[in-house]
Amino acid sequence: MPVLLVPGVLRAEAGGRSRLEIAAGGTLGAVLAEVGERWPRLARRLRDEQGAVRRYVNIYVDGEDARRGAGLDTPVSAGSEIQVLPSVAGGSV
Repeated sequence: MPVLLVPGVLRAEAGGRSRLEIAAGGTLGAVLAEVGERWPRLARRLRDEQGAVRRYVNIYVDGEDARRGAGLDTPVSAGSEIQVLPSVAGGSV
């Protein structure tokens, strides 16, 4: 069963959980579709209205950047670890 690791900044959208066990597999798109069904508030933070991963969200499947690979068609196996890393902006004083 794939596991989605939720960063602290998004845990409120996932009921406070840091790890989500996902029944779906096959592709990253299938995983995110299940996230949309089970945790819709989290899904809205990850995907835009067209279903694409938001540009400020980075998703890694087994340590590989999905955006640089096959995107939503990135293969996800039963033991995959999916890490979500939203970009953080800031500046210096």
